[in-house]
Amino acid sequence: MAFVLSARSLRRLTGVNPDLIAVVMRAINITPVDFTVLEGVRSGARQRWLFDHGKSKTLNSRHLTGHAVDLGVWRDGAVVWDWPDYRRLASAMKKAARCENVPLEWGGDWRHFKDGPHFQLPWAQYPAPGGPASAEASSPASTGASS
Repeated sequence: MAFVLSARSLRRLTGVNPDLIAVVMRAINITPVDFTVLEGVRSGARQRWLFDHGKSKTLNSRHLTGHAVDLGVWRDGAVVWDWPDYRRLASAMKKAARCENVPLEWGGDWRHFKDGPHFQLPWAQYPAPGGPASAEASSPASTGASS
């Protein structure tokens, strides 16, 4: 079953690097579990709040530059937090990244502070603020993404 991103999810991709948007857009078409975009670009103030409350381990998040997204598995009208679902979502995101020829890191693969909803473009290939595909982040509309 193919899923479709909501208008809210598409808005939350505004400012995200176009390569990462392409991965998310492909993943929604191949994932076995529905998902929503929880967060794309994040303000410095929000990052500080998350850090201060132990929900992030860095003040230098890839969200600040549009190189990361948090995705939530969506079931029965709500986000669910079951790890097996995030592994299935990660599998779809990794497959989509390979299809798009985009390197991708999943927070669930980290040794410490596992972050199942988090996907980011690697620093080595995408140094902030731009990346190989674009010197500026874009919106889903400019990448041809549709709802």
